[in-house]
Amino acid sequence: MNFPFHDKTLEGQHILITGATGGIGYAAAKAAVAAGARVTITGRNEEKLSELKQECGGGDVFAVRADLSKPQARDQLVEAAANEFGPITGLLNSAGIGGGDIVENLSEEDLRGIMELNYFSLVELTQLVYKGMKDKEKGSIVNIASLSGLRGTHGNSAYSASKFAVVGFTQAFALEAIEHGVRVNAVCPGYVDTEMGRNAIKSKGERNGRSYEEQLKLAKESIPSGRLTSPEEVANTIVYLLSDAAENIVGESVKISGGSVMR
Repeated sequence: MNFPFHDKTLEGQHILITGATGGIGYAAAKAAVAAGARVTITGRNEEKLSELKQECGGGDVFAVRADLSKPQARDQLVEAAANEFGPITGLLNSAGIGGGDIVENLSEEDLRGIMELNYFSLVELTQLVYKGMKDKEKGSIVNIASLSGLRGTHGNSAYSASKFAVVGFTQAFALEAIEHGVRVNAVCPGYVDTEMGRNAIKSKGERNGRSYEEQLKLAKESIPSGRLTSPEEVANTIVYLLSDAAENIVGESVKISGGSVMR
């Protein structure tokens, strides 16, 4: 896929990307650097962070291993990022996990774990970053939600609830933040060709007694475009939302579904 942006689209920006070792965060980091930003990447897998930094060329990328469920780790991440590249002007909240089961089989551990990372940690990190953006009266925040944050699906209640929470937070916070020049939006992809996306398809197949290949075929048939979304396509949408080209896009939940929301 050709990169559709100029190498100065995000020039002068410092973007913090969580979940950078996952498929969407990984692609978004590469896209942001290609668009001229300095990027702080974070995740739990140090080896993947190092690999990503090398793929991005190294110089404009600062890698910090962090467990965002821990308050001290969030504080240290934001402080280290600002010390390295200056004030954070853009935030991509991409860290998240899937999983769960039908409601009668949900464990408290699974439910709390999904909500903790997908929602609570996202909000609490955003609070820290927003302070600096508010002072400068400029910034853009993009939250990775999901089509599952707009409509429920069978056997997906825990994940879906966490993403509904992200969409609700995005909309409500956007009204506060825009008063101080900070834009907040969400991206809501359907099936993305990442490890998490493939695992979701595999799990759905197992619940229905189908192989991964059979369930993948059904998934593609349910999408008018006939294919999964690539991580790069999501990354391009993120770069657009982080850029000044999207300066009047506020509180939106941008769907990337290949048309499946119309079925």
